[in-house]
Amino acid sequence: MNAGPLGGLTVIELAGLAPAPFAGTVLADLGADVVRVDRARPGADVLGIPNDPLTRSRRTIGVDTKTPEGVEVVLSLAERADVLIEGFRPGVAERMGLGPEQVHARNPRLVYGRVTGWGQDGPLAPVAGHDINYIGLSGALATIGRAGEKPVVPVNYLGDFGGGGQYLAMGVLAALYERMSSGKGQVVDASMVDGSALLTTQLHGMKAAGAWGGERGENLLDGGAPFYDTYACADGRYVAVGAIEMRFWAALVEVLELDAEALPVHLDQSRWPELREILTEAIGKYSRDELVAKAEGTDACLTPVLTPEEAAEHPHNVARGTFTDVGGTVQPAPGPKFDRTPAPEPQAPHPQGADTAEVLAACGYDGAAIAALRDSGAIA
Repeated sequence: MNAGPLGGLTVIELAGLAPAPFAGTVLADLGADVVRVDRARPGADVLGIPNDPLTRSRRTIGVDTKTPEGVEVVLSLAERADVLIEGFRPGVAERMGLGPEQVHARNPRLVYGRVTGWGQDGPLAPVAGHDINYIGLSGALATIGRAGEKPVVPVNYLGDFGGGGQYLAMGVLAALYERMSSGKGQVVDASMVDGSALLTTQLHGMKAAGAWGGERGENLLDGGAPFYDTYACADGRYVAVGAIEMRFWAALVEVLELDAEALPVHLDQSRWPELREILTEAIGKYSRDELVAKAEGTDACLTPVLTPEEAAEHPHNVARGTFTDVGGTVQPAPGPKFDRTPAPEPQAPHPQGADTAEVLAACGYDGAAIAALRDSGAIA
């Protein structure tokens, strides 16, 4: 079976929430051998959910990192690894005995990836927070929502995943590339504030050029433009319209059977309220699927707003293999796509700690040593 583009890469993931597991999933999806270090004694507070996609395609070992023996187990694994990732607050890994200095003393070539909300330093570094707080500080949250209304929470896509886990994975891969010439590992400090701020790069350019105003919901790409927004259909479902360029706008007008000569110029912002009323009425005459069928094969940039369940069944996504079934749970498939070294099929999550003996044996522990660690409670 093809190992994927990251075949041969070994990653140690210290179990955590959201961004670090997502980074581990991105790397595992692309073929890295990711070993997740879970708790030695799972209980009611076990992280994650049953068959969690954020734990797929890796092995798991149960280790009590509060014991010297457990810490030594993780350090032994790190000696043979390429990457270690963690998502604790600053200083926690160091207090565990698994910070960058401790790990690099055993393996100076290892890339040590860490993701936090605020970063490893700065006034807020030791303070608690969640995705909503980080994207609030980065300026991303303030731009999402309707004019005159409060900002809209965009689930936790921007901080935890786009500006967190994927940002960390990108940093880890960059550090691995640099290691090819230097032979040395380094620490990758991925902050969700920094990562979500990076996602707003184009917005800053548009603001500097006068192409983006100060109020959310009044601009080209934030729902302010009537030709770049969502609309309710007759059946209560929605379509997304993105007809910005003139030729796409013309195609949309044709699909909606509107009189182009009687319409306001679509880029004239002063007439956007009038144009929105026209589009609302025209789109509201059709059910969602009727209107999507009318737009099919055109460049009207009109598509359905699908639920996650509908998205998995859409013909385009089926043809692309955008979603897959892993252990009975439908979820996004690995990506992006590679023509020579495609990502392997994702594997269902293993029970927590299920691979402890196998991983330690491969690391050089014999049966007696593994039994002694188990008897002491250092491993599951």
